[in-house]
Amino acid sequence: MSGEAPAALLARGLVTELVRGGVRHVVLSPGSRSAPLAYAMLAAHDAGWLRLHVRVDERVAGFVALGLARADGVPAAVVTTSGTAVANLHPAVLEAAHSGVPLVVLTADRPHELRRTGASQTTEQVGIFAAAPRWAADLPADTPPAATRQVVVRSLAAATGARSSDPGPVHLNVAFRDPLVPDADWQPGDRPAPREVVAVRGSGGTVDVPAGGRAVVVAGDGAGPEAARVAEAGGWPLLAEPTSGARTGPHAVPAYRLLLAELGEEVERVLVLGHPTLSRPVSALLARPGVDVVVVAPTGAVWPDVAGTATRVVGGVRVVPGDDDGAWLARWQRAGAAAERVLADHEELDGLGVARTVAAAATAAHREGRRETLVLGSSMTVRDWDLAVPALPQGLRVVANRGLAGIDGTVATAIGLALATGAPARVVLGDLTFLHDAGALLRGTLEEEVDLQVVLLNDRGGAIFATLEHGAPERAASFERVFGTPQEVDVAALCAGYGVRHTAVGSRAELAAVLAEPVVGRSVVEVTLDRTDLRDQRARLAASVSRAVRPGPAGQRRTGARTSRRG
Repeated sequence: MSGEAPAALLARGLVTELVRGGVRHVVLSPGSRSAPLAYAMLAAHDAGWLRLHVRVDERVAGFVALGLARADGVPAAVVTTSGTAVANLHPAVLEAAHSGVPLVVLTADRPHELRRTGASQTTEQVGIFAAAPRWAADLPADTPPAATRQVVVRSLAAATGARSSDPGPVHLNVAFRDPLVPDADWQPGDRPAPREVVAVRGSGGTVDVPAGGRAVVVAGDGAGPEAARVAEAGGWPLLAEPTSGARTGPHAVPAYRLLLAELGEEVERVLVLGHPTLSRPVSALLARPGVDVVVVAPTGAVWPDVAGTATRVVGGVRVVPGDDDGAWLARWQRAGAAAERVLADHEELDGLGVARTVAAAATAAHREGRRETLVLGSSMTVRDWDLAVPALPQGLRVVANRGLAGIDGTVATAIGLALATGAPARVVLGDLTFLHDAGALLRGTLEEEVDLQVVLLNDRGGAIFATLEHGAPERAASFERVFGTPQEVDVAALCAGYGVRHTAVGSRAELAAVLAEPVVGRSVVEVTLDRTDLRDQRARLAASVSRAVRPGPAGQRRTGARTSRRG
């Protein structure tokens, strides 16, 4: 083996140490300079060391790896060749950085003597992802085995947050010198023994908070079941985003962002867990002077405090006995029940109706023991779920790329989750989010099939902007061109081109019937929506909820006037 090409030896050493450190999945986007890694990864796949997935598009590959890593928190790797291929990983790297996902980025590069010489496909790859990686290293073409081992150990410790409690992406830029083809096939043999990096607990301390008082618990993305436990222990309302992992139990309040207009001014304390990003009313509450904001952030050097109003940033909360007569929680629960009645009477086939229909189907499947992952688009879709969907069953997994809240890579992320979990994934998204990532539907003929169902809300443009200041009537002249961005893509034809089943539905009943079937293979369920009256419709809904939650006769079952536009 001593006569083997140095590039092959370096690649094999990297693969061995990655497997030793726990990496089980690698996504490869083919290229010439990355050939040593491709050969080594394939050999490791054939030996059962890891699972290799191949994607022709680097951006898609990055998000598939992101989904693989998000599934269980185990680092997944993505491999590309040099040049623009590396730049195409940037969206996934940024999402991993802000979501705390352990993504290992392996980028092949020209040897140092060819850099800045005009060599083909050669650019400044070192530092190309700026401050996003938790760790970055540039491995020369002659890196010895001991140095390779040390770099991988440190990079995986950084990726998992074993020492920092701040997981995220790492970037290993690897120079390979010709020849790039190994002299002989590699026979990896038995899987290398695992290597353990000692973890440390996050700092910040645990504080005692008395139960009761006019407090609420805000559970943002990734908060986890701890948020629900804290709310129940303290007797507090739980304002949980759909991807928080805490939107469960009797303390989870439906349509909470609309209720803040009625009850928000009375809030005296907010306990924040996770990464809340969805609601302007919640952001306004957190920024309001006089509110005691306690941020619970067990790990990481960065914690959510956009307005800079947090009075305490702590590692954990212990709820101790306090003065709680249950009246505060009961008011929120009554208001939430009233809002839920309004939403239940909302018959429109729109984003809210689709959210409730999909959530009901997912809940039924979960109770029947069918494991599914729900993936939500980060624009209008996740906000519709936040508004319309009541409490979800414990253990039902709902995911969105909320680290940077971009629409990029949603379908590819779902594919990665499905590959890693072996369970079907249902994706709910709008047309622009779908079209941005339609290439992820492509499956190589040698790649394994995934069970993926895309529920596409096609309103032929950017609906979310209609609900923001850009959609105000006085801006109507410019809205469609630069915000609505209308499109007329033939989705059925697009699906046919990718070999994906396509079903069009025209009612919530039709949608429910399709969703009742198990998810098998790749399919798209297209729901055509009308966004022309969206702004006014949402204003009418908010007014209906406001009337319903007010105390006194005006708030008693004011749901007879339904919000549907159908006669």
